[in-house]
Amino acid sequence: MHCIQNITDSLLWLGGSDRRISLFEGAHPTPRGMAYNSYLLLDEKTALIDTVDRAVAGQFFENLEAALNGRALDYLVVQHMEPDHSATLGCLLAKHPEAQVICTAKAVPMMRQFGHDVSDARVRTVKEGDTLSLGAHTLRFLMAPMVHWPEVMVTYEEADRTLFSADAFGLFGALDGGIFADEADFDGFWLDEARRYYTNIVGKYGPSVQTLLKKAAALEIARICPLHGFIWRKDLDKIVSKYDLWSRYAPEERGVLVAYASVYGNTANAAEAVANRLRAKGVRCEARDVSVTDDSELVAAAFRWSHWLLAAPTYNAGVFVAMENALRDVAAHGLQGRSVALIQNGSWAPASANQMKEMLSGLKNMTFLEPVLTVRGALAPAQAEEVDAFAQAIADSVEAAQ
Repeated sequence: MHCIQNITDSLLWLGGSDRRISLFEGAHPTPRGMAYNSYLLLDEKTALIDTVDRAVAGQFFENLEAALNGRALDYLVVQHMEPDHSATLGCLLAKHPEAQVICTAKAVPMMRQFGHDVSDARVRTVKEGDTLSLGAHTLRFLMAPMVHWPEVMVTYEEADRTLFSADAFGLFGALDGGIFADEADFDGFWLDEARRYYTNIVGKYGPSVQTLLKKAAALEIARICPLHGFIWRKDLDKIVSKYDLWSRYAPEERGVLVAYASVYGNTANAAEAVANRLRAKGVRCEARDVSVTDDSELVAAAFRWSHWLLAAPTYNAGVFVAMENALRDVAAHGLQGRSVALIQNGSWAPASANQMKEMLSGLKNMTFLEPVLTVRGALAPAQAEEVDAFAQAIADSVEAAQ
């Protein structure tokens, strides 16, 4: 049975949810599954905005045929060629040979790279500001390269003021029947999944997102329809303001991400001791053991907080592998403008602090706090004053942060 939902009288949601997927893009845990959105505009002409992942193809095609109800599909708008949105494109075009493809010039070779046999005659490429009239509704196309692939565009429907935002403003997680953000506990639960999605999927491309946000600011937008997650029809600034922060690499909150790796618990104890003192001074902390925390969560937390406390033992003359892997992932996302305190442990040759610093050296506007706290094996009672001073230096930096 079809699962179609009305967004407006003329705009239908045709998506589906995959609750069996455990890793999105083979990398990011999705314990609550993943939603894939597609949209159909019904007017004098019909236009489908993107297709879906192969995992929900059956539901999608049942939805589409029920929504068309015998009508022709005039246009397929392809905003993004990543397979979670285009895997069913070839099948769609075979089912609807009458449909013309609307996309950017860079999307055309990608279609063929992914095995979709699309003739030049079926494709109409568009550029910034081009429009397509469906009758009472007009689509305007805005280029959004590197949000987060080079062929990406977004689509603005002028009559109902709808922004189809491609991969922007999405989140991890399947939909629980409802399709609107105002029907869900966004602040209590889904904000974390929206942050984790943005920081890991789009986060490296902050300047490109800023360019898109400036274009969006010039539009009167009543709703945002992303390709993953909820549709926004109320309180749009709640998600737009977060994207502005994240894409400027500005921290959401003043406080400390306490991220540690520990072999026998001694480095963990040192990190916890500092976190306890920071809390006593009124500094908010989020503590994570990197050995048991997925990197996608660490990247999201690194975006969230103004300060990081990184603690790791020296291991084989390098940084303990769990911390090394985590920092490489964080560094790959282009974060900047954070203050970092370091704890190193080493029974005979502690060296992990300088190496952690080196791993982050390519990031812009990073401040490394002094002094470094060094532990030799286990934190000694005689180091109590040193730990207090170390925590105070972090607290002073947090207090001074704007």
